[in-house]
Amino acid sequence: MPSYQILQVGESRSFPSQHAFLDAADQSGDGVVIIGERAGEAYRGLSDASARAFVAIELGTECLGVHTGESRGTEGSNVVGFARYRLGRAEPTALVELVRQPRTSRQALAAAREAFEAAGLVVAVCNDFPGRIVDRLIRPYFNAALRRLDEKLATADDLDKTLCLGLGYPEGPIGLLERTGLEHHHDVTLALYRALGQEPYAPARRAQVAKARAGRVVE
Repeated sequence: MPSYQILQVGESRSFPSQHAFLDAADQSGDGVVIIGERAGEAYRGLSDASARAFVAIELGTECLGVHTGESRGTEGSNVVGFARYRLGRAEPTALVELVRQPRTSRQALAAAREAFEAAGLVVAVCNDFPGRIVDRLIRPYFNAALRRLDEKLATADDLDKTLCLGLGYPEGPIGLLERTGLEHHHDVTLALYRALGQEPYAPARRAQVAKARAGRVVE
C-alpha cells in the first residue's frame, strides 16, 4: 500500500474525527494528503510537491485547478483533489470523490486511490468540475422538491413518502435536508449556481430562508 503523511490545516469536512485513513498515515510517507479548509493554500506552500508519489488536496465545491492552475486543457501532474461525501451536518459517508485533471499522472491517481481504499473507503474518480459527481446530480433534485413544496403540490410528508415508496429512497428529500441542514444546502447550491450559471442550482426559497435564520446570509 502507498505510504502517505497527513498535513492538517484547519477543520476537515472529510475527516472531522478519527478514522482508519488517518490512523494509517506515516509522517515519513511518500505521498501527502492535505486536509482542512486551507488545504489549497498549504499545497501552494509545499516545496517538494513534485517529488512526492502523490499529493491529495481536500476540496470544497471548488475545482482542483483553482489550486494547481490550468493551461489550455493540458494541466495535470501528481496532484489530485478529493472530498469525502458529506451532506450538511450528517456524518461523512464512505464515498470519496477523487478528482483528476486531463494529464494527471496515472501512477499518482492509482496510488491515491489505493490509499483511500485500503482504509475501507469507496472511491469514484471524476474529472475536474465544480461540485464533482454527487452534488451535480443531487442538488437540482433537492431544489425541485423544495419548490414543489412551495407550490403546494403536496405536503412535505406526502412528497417524502411518495419518493421513498415510488423510487425506493431510504429517506425523503425534505426530511433529509431538514435533518442535515437547509442552510448548508443553500451554501453548496449557491456556489454551484455561481460557477455554472444554471437555474436548477439556484438555492430554493426555503434554503434561502434557512440561511437567513442561521445568520450567515451570503450577499
